[in-house]
Amino acid sequence: MNRRYEALLVLNAQGKEDTVREIIDRLEAEFREEGAQIEQVQKMDKRHFSYVAGSLDAGYYVNFIFDAEPEAITRLQTKLKLDPEVYRQTYQRLPEKKETTKKVAKSE
Repeated sequence: MNRRYEALLVLNAQGKEDTVREIIDRLEAEFREEGAQIEQVQKMDKRHFSYVAGSLDAGYYVNFIFDAEPEAITRLQTKLKLDPEVYRQTYQRLPEKKETTKKVAKSE
């Protein structure tokens, strides 16, 4: 059963600012390889970290909203952990989209 998820990825684009679009396209392809149906990709631009805990002081934030099997999340986490261009990643399950139904007034 597919569920709706949100993935926030922080990319290490240090020195590669001109290739960020290519990195995002490659990540979209990896999500699709794992069976995810991408609903939306939000490119949130480069931001400085408020607390520098590692070698980077800024990262390029990208938010993916997608539908996938729960097992696909584990596979994605494992695969992207090995990717040198993905600095941080978090996943969150979202509520299912509610179908919007239009109410039609009855004329008498």
